[in-house]
Amino acid sequence: MEKLQQTLERIAPFDSEVQKQCQEHIDNLTKPPGSLGVLEHIAAKIAGITGEVKPVLPKKTCVLMAGDHGVVAEGVSAFPQEVTPQMVLNFLSGGAAMNVLARHAGAELVVVDVGVAADLPDHPVLRKMKVAYGTANMAKGPAMTRQQAIAAIEAGITVAEGAITGGTGLFGTGEMGIGNTTASTAITAFYCGGNVKAACGRGTGVDDERLRHKIRVIETALEVNRPEPDDAIDVLAKLGGLEIAGMAGVMLAAAANRVPVLVDGFISSAAALIAAKLNPDVTDYMLASHLSEEPGHAAALQLLGLKPFLQMNMRLGEGTGTALAIPMVEAAIKIVHEMASFADAGVSKGEE
Repeated sequence: MEKLQQTLERIAPFDSEVQKQCQEHIDNLTKPPGSLGVLEHIAAKIAGITGEVKPVLPKKTCVLMAGDHGVVAEGVSAFPQEVTPQMVLNFLSGGAAMNVLARHAGAELVVVDVGVAADLPDHPVLRKMKVAYGTANMAKGPAMTRQQAIAAIEAGITVAEGAITGGTGLFGTGEMGIGNTTASTAITAFYCGGNVKAACGRGTGVDDERLRHKIRVIETALEVNRPEPDDAIDVLAKLGGLEIAGMAGVMLAAAANRVPVLVDGFISSAAALIAAKLNPDVTDYMLASHLSEEPGHAAALQLLGLKPFLQMNMRLGEGTGTALAIPMVEAAIKIVHEMASFADAGVSKGEE
C-alpha cells in the first residue's frame, strides 16, 4: 500500500500553461488555425503532460498485463481459460497481432504475468509478477482480496517505473485474460448506474444465448458483491481482474512521472476508470487511442472525459489500438518541430 499511496501523492494536474504555449506555436504554423484537428490536440496535450512546449519524440513501451478470471467457470466466454497462457506464449514468440503492430510502431513490448492461472517459462520479454493464479469467481464473491488488488496495482507501478528509468516517454496499455470483458463490463456498469445490458458486449464472440447468460452473471456479481462506490480498491477487488489492476498501476505511475499513456480499448478503459477514481488528475495524462466495438467502451470514455482518435471497428485488446495510435502521436510531435511558421516561410497570415 505504501508504494501506491506514494504514487498517488505525486500525481498533479498537468501544465495547462505549457499546453497553451504549444497551441499558440501550432497556431502560428503555415496552416489555417485548427486545420490539423486531433493532431493539434495530441501535441498540445503531450506538451502539457511533459512540461515541454516542443516535446521530444519519446521511447515507446507497450505494457501487456496478463491474468485469468475465475468467472470463466460460469461459461461467459467462447474460449477456455487455457487460452490465456497459450496466448502469452504466442506473445513471447512474437506471433500475435500486438507483436506485429508494436514492431510496426517501433515500440518495445513488455509482457507481465500478474495473474495467469499457470506457470510460464522464463523469457527476456516476460516479467513474472504473479499475485495469484487468477481471480476467484466474482459471481460467488469478491474476485480478489483487497491486498491482492493493491499488490497487482503496485506490480504495474513497478513495471512502469522500471521502463521510465530505462528512458520510456510514452506508454501503451494492453492485456490478455479470458473472461476480462466480463470483469470490465461489471466495473463499467457499476460506475454507469448498474445498467449491465447497455455495457455488455460479445467479448470473444459469444452467441446471443451466451450473451444473455453473461449479462445475468454480471448482474449476479453486482448483487452478490455490492461494492462501495467511493472506494475504488473495493470495486476493483470485488469486480475486477489482476491484469486490470496492473494496467491501472501503469497509468498511475505514468501520471506520477509526467509521462503520457495511451489507453487501449474496453479493458484498458476499465482500468483507467479505477485509476481515475483513485486520483482524478490521472486522466490529464491519458490519451484514448481508439473506440472499441464493445458497447461499454464509449460509456467508459465518456466518464473519463476522453475522446478516442481512431475508430477502426476493433475489439481485440492486447494493446493493439495503442500500437496503431503511436505513429499518430509521433506525427503530432513532428508537426510541432518540423513545420515552418508563417514568418519563417514568408507566408502571409490570414485575417484575424
